[in-house]
Amino acid sequence: VTDHRIDLTLYKLTAVLDGDLDDIIDALITSERAEKLGHGNGE
Repeated sequence: VTDHRIDLTLYKLTAVLDGDLDDIIDALITSERAEKLGHGNGE
């Protein structure tokens, strides 16, 4: 499973299809926080 927006690739297709989205959600939260911090610095 790949999310190109945050450059994340997981080799856990079966787990993701079974609903194990923790790794994806954690990566999305981390990416969002980093983006917000970057915008707060005038970038």
